Amino acid sequence: MFRGRFFHVMDDKGRITIPPRYREILRERHEEHLIVTNLDGYLIAFPQSEWEVIEGRLSQLSILDKKFRSFQRFFVSGAYECPFDRQGRILVPPSLREYAKLDKDVVLAGAVRCFEIWDRQQWDQEMVRIEEMDSDEVRKELGI
Repeated sequence: MFRGRFFHVMDDKGRITIPPRYREILRERHEEHLIVTNLDGYLIAFPQSEWEVIEGRLSQLSILDKKFRSFQRFFVSGAYECPFDRQGRILVPPSLREYAKLDKDVVLAGAVRCFEIWDRQQWDQEMVRIEEMDSDEVRKELGI
């Protein structure tokens, strides 16, 4: 499971170091690359096996349903395979860097079966927004 948040610096070429703990999880699962795509103003990185589950679900949706087709167009067309280099980094494609407004300081945030990649400023704004929202309903639904 991917948990925790890690602050990194993206280099000038758009490479981000994947945290050692995340690399360990991926190595245990024999995953050699990530599938990275766009979602809600940030990026989301999936191990190949998790991405295949999503593709399976998407393939079951009706192509005649406009809202599903639109979501699939956005989500799948933004997906890139990002292999690891020898230093445990991935190269984030320019279109995804632009979409998520990734500058230099980035945050990698665990999301159980995947992890998110945020621009640090965007992340800080999101944390303020989350802290201000009422989470009682969510906690109640989760039983915590």
